[in-house]
Amino acid sequence: QDPRSPAASQFERAAGRIAEVPFGLSTSPAVLSRYGVAANTLTLFRRVDNDRRDLDMNSEDVDAEKMARFIRMNELRLVTEYNPVTAIGVMQSSLQLHLLLITDKMSPRHPERMRRYRAAAELFKGKILFILVDSNLKSNEQTVSFFKLKKSQLPALAIFNTPDEKQDVLTLDEVSVERVQDFCNRFLQ
Repeated sequence: QDPRSPAASQFERAAGRIAEVPFGLSTSPAVLSRYGVAANTLTLFRRVDNDRRDLDMNSEDVDAEKMARFIRMNELRLVTEYNPVTAIGVMQSSLQLHLLLITDKMSPRHPERMRRYRAAAELFKGKILFILVDSNLKSNEQTVSFFKLKKSQLPALAIFNTPDEKQDVLTLDEVSVERVQDFCNRFLQ
């Protein structure tokens, strides 16, 4: 309620640590009512799946570090990189279709692959959660093996429907918006 409170100060510190996420602070009863937010709550609005997560700030042990961790764990982007921190947000997503680009982030082709993958993600915003899986991370080895892929078969797309665990895999020479779009549309049909 008070923009000069210790909680508001911690909020500003958390905002300073995560420059790529837009932050706002409101004490307006009309704004809080419009979004159904209780006072002293950190609310994260996720545009990619039109969902939200709330953190009750009335607890005295909530500081900038805990707020930043809450945001990192629950934020979803147009393309979310899968790792132990973001896994919670991915698993809790209201989007039940997940498309994974499993690739080597160290590849010289990675920036162009990501540009095309993001462009394809725009086409399926709100329908499919687009995820990047770096095949170089030891923590992602289990994900790669879940789709019965070997490093020699990468890059690859893997689509997964969480309720029934249906899946499909497409190995690629190169990522293109058209190939991603066709692969997703075939699976959706």
